[in-house]
Amino acid sequence: MSHTAESPARVKDALDNARVAAQDLHRALSDAAGKSGGAVRADLEAVPPKVKAIAASIAASLDAQNAAAKTSLGEAATYLEATGAHIADALNSSGHAALTSIQHAVADARASVQKISEAVAEKRSPASATHITK
Repeated sequence: MSHTAESPARVKDALDNARVAAQDLHRALSDAAGKSGGAVRADLEAVPPKVKAIAASIAASLDAQNAAAKTSLGEAATYLEATGAHIADALNSSGHAALTSIQHAVADARASVQKISEAVAEKRSPASATHITK
């Protein structure tokens, strides 16, 4: 597998893109939590593809990360998976149960943003340059 000198930039872009996408997901879920009826359903149905895209961005950057960043990204992926599960639950329920699932999804989406941000910080720290595992 041959990588060019632009590879680190692509990894940085993938990680930054994952963070931005996760932030957008969190914002969209927070907005959806304040809506009711059909508007919520449409918003929630758009979540699973977003979760998959964020997970793909994380996976694309995983190999080039140091151990601490890999741990944070693994935790972010776990939170994203939980977000998707909560959204599936919300789509299959109504009333208070749906609202509770949406609230859990918002919390897990926020946690994924935090973990991705931690990975970005780890990637940018000067110490990370000497600890990158391949």
